[in-house]
Amino acid sequence: MVEAEEMGTGRRVRRWRSVAEKRRIIDLTLEPGASVALVARAHGVNANQVFAWRRAFKSGELADPAAPATALLPVTVSAPYEAEIREPAAGQQSTGYDSLSDDIALAMAVMNKVLNAVQSFSLSRLFLYQSSNFL
Repeated sequence: MVEAEEMGTGRRVRRWRSVAEKRRIIDLTLEPGASVALVARAHGVNANQVFAWRRAFKSGELADPAAPATALLPVTVSAPYEAEIREPAAGQQSTGYDSLSDDIALAMAVMNKVLNAVQSFSLSRLFLYQSSNFL
């Protein structure tokens, strides 16, 4: 919906444009060789406003109201998954962990080493900062 300017006073009235109209103007500016300034002027809009609409469109804020907000995906239900229990090979002792638990334990150990390194780096930066303030 677009409101016309007031008669006689020369004042412009604020125009409210629908999402569909904004999208139509944006589509015109995205055509090869199109000038945003010329398209904006042809539709009585400031070019800066059209650029703002384009940014909103690219970030997904200016969604088409007719388009569905969510897409539904087909789902099939199958038999429940049963984990495979592996017995240790002959001559090996059981650690009590399956391979997934071993992977998780390894990931946790790596994460702890990284966190310790970050903490020691942060502390060294803090000490350097503190010592530079006392000089």
